[in-house]
Amino acid sequence: MNLKHLISRKTINNLSKINGKSVYNNSKNLSTVSAAISPSLYPLSSDQSSAYLQNPKPIFPFIRYIHSTQESKVRYASVEAKLVSSDSEEEEDGTVNEFLSRFVWIMRGKLSEVYTDCNKETIDGMLLIIVEKVVEEMEKGGIQQMLGSTVAMPSQDFSEDLWKTVWEVSNMVLEDMEKARKKEKMKVFLQSEEVKEMCRFAGEVGIRGDLLRELRFKWAKEKMEENDFYRSLDRFRDEKPANDGMIFNEQAVVAEDKPRVASLPKRKGKINYKIYGLDLSDPKWAEVADKIHEREEMVWPQEPKPVSGKCKLVMEKILSLKEEDDPSELLAEWIELLQPSRVDWITLFGRLEQQNPDIHLKVAELVLGEESFQTNIPDYTKLIDAYAQENRLEGAERILKKMVENGIMPDILTATVLVHMYSKAGNIARAKEAFESLRNYGFQPDLKVYNSMIMAYVNAGEPRFGESLMREMETRDIKPSEEIYMALLRSYSHSGDVVGAGRIATTMQFAGFQPTMQSCSLLVEAYGQAGDPDQARSNFDNMIKLGHRPDDKCTASLITAYEKKNLLDKALNLLLQLEKDGFEPGTATYSVLVDWLGKLQLVDEAEQLLGKIAELGEAPPLKVHVSLCDMYSKAGFEKRALQALGVLEAKKEELGPNEFERTINALIAGGFVQDARRIHGLMEAKGFIASEQLKVALMASQAFSQRRPTKR
Repeated sequence: MNLKHLISRKTINNLSKINGKSVYNNSKNLSTVSAAISPSLYPLSSDQSSAYLQNPKPIFPFIRYIHSTQESKVRYASVEAKLVSSDSEEEEDGTVNEFLSRFVWIMRGKLSEVYTDCNKETIDGMLLIIVEKVVEEMEKGGIQQMLGSTVAMPSQDFSEDLWKTVWEVSNMVLEDMEKARKKEKMKVFLQSEEVKEMCRFAGEVGIRGDLLRELRFKWAKEKMEENDFYRSLDRFRDEKPANDGMIFNEQAVVAEDKPRVASLPKRKGKINYKIYGLDLSDPKWAEVADKIHEREEMVWPQEPKPVSGKCKLVMEKILSLKEEDDPSELLAEWIELLQPSRVDWITLFGRLEQQNPDIHLKVAELVLGEESFQTNIPDYTKLIDAYAQENRLEGAERILKKMVENGIMPDILTATVLVHMYSKAGNIARAKEAFESLRNYGFQPDLKVYNSMIMAYVNAGEPRFGESLMREMETRDIKPSEEIYMALLRSYSHSGDVVGAGRIATTMQFAGFQPTMQSCSLLVEAYGQAGDPDQARSNFDNMIKLGHRPDDKCTASLITAYEKKNLLDKALNLLLQLEKDGFEPGTATYSVLVDWLGKLQLVDEAEQLLGKIAELGEAPPLKVHVSLCDMYSKAGFEKRALQALGVLEAKKEELGPNEFERTINALIAGGFVQDARRIHGLMEAKGFIASEQLKVALMASQAFSQRRPTKR
């Protein structure tokens, strides 16, 4: 039996409208529809069934091909069940194919349930007749007219029940196809960026589980409906009135479709949008919007990639590393799994800094050479600053060296960090170098940079260079802080430079800083170190006139000035006068007196003052132990001298070159030559160079070995 049908373009368009898809283009080529024949149910008319069963033909049970050509010829091959067009290439229509496949599958099942005695060939014959009639109705637009209807249409070919079943199955198939289409479409919108963004925000505010899933499907459905609405508007706008009709073949006459209105109402003129007087309908605003969007993409922070599975396990291992572990292998594995961008690296550093700060800098240093990190100058600067904050000078210099090797020269920020770092570390040479590089860049140092450099000079014992920078600040109308003035004044005072100390004190008064207890004490100390008791007493009295009550340290500075000139009577008169005013000497005053009495070899009086210090509940300062060692050695008290020497050896790291020389000279003078040589070895080990007088004294002690005296 040969099935000959013509499936015109109108037929396919009708079916496409049912399925909600546009299937055919404007091509006039041959169309082929293949449908897999599957089971179905419900009776055929008795005439057709008997007529078919009397002359059964072999039918291939699974494949059907329906052709339409301009000559309207369709052939059925019983062996392979294919229709081959000799005039043009085959072209499959997915929508028609899917409809016929689903239809035949359901009808085969229904027929098999009713006609249980019929063999497969008979069922195939029945399906052939039903499909033939369905295709006929497709050509007439019958399925579109009957869509959703359950009322049977009487026909001379099929019984009323069979027609009812055919239309029910057709509706069922179309509904299933529509559901499948919406399901596939829903999958697309579930993965859209807008829906993902809303779900991500919902997760951040604490929505989880089934509620988040329901919200995700709801948002995807809304997006799909919005998309369908705008697409329907586009189709409605582009749709043109239907033609007078489409001809199925040269002998058949098809009724003309009535033209429909398919255009939106047209507005005359140009729509103007004005907001606050701005005409936003101008095309230039579209360009402005595009530029704003581009800038937002550059400025708006990107989100890190989600970390899960094996990558998450590797990341946890990185976070749990110890300081002595090597993270390079784990980092390489993490890079291979995640393919990170810069934002992913920054996220990792943030977690490392919070959870494992010991390994944070080590990992950051390794990542500097990673291409995906996109290393820039601020990254090097931040790492150098981090090392500097932890006083790890070697690490900071290593990063700086790596920076230069990679062809990146330090910028202003890096040079500023280096100034602060070297100033804090006391490396005045490198601090000067970094400071000069700032000037070479044309950068005018700010208050913080000046403060760092001045403090570096002060700590290095070079207050004059610090003062020159302070004068430079004043010429640039940068007001130095009181801390800077006090640091310079303190440095001059400790070195006994009364001229520099006086100059700084005067400058402070012109800058608006009134004399304080501390500044007055430093002036007294400066004159005390210089050995000028008269000026020291003058400043001391001036401090009292200003209403400042002298403290223990200031009094000790004035007594030091008297000690330089050996004016013991004036020092005692001062103490008596101060005691009348309610002053009580402290450790600093007693320490100066012990040293003075020790030099005078007044051992008993010095020991009495030492007891006063013990009564105050404070440990004697290092200067007292040096004085005791000097006093006992020269007095020939071996046991006490060695006891004081043992204390000094225990605190050798605190000893300076002056303390070493005084101790060695005292030991030589007391005949403790071997001990003097041992202390001299400690002095050289610390890098201090002995004076010429000490060298001569050591050589003389070797030539003229003195017998150690023994007293008490």
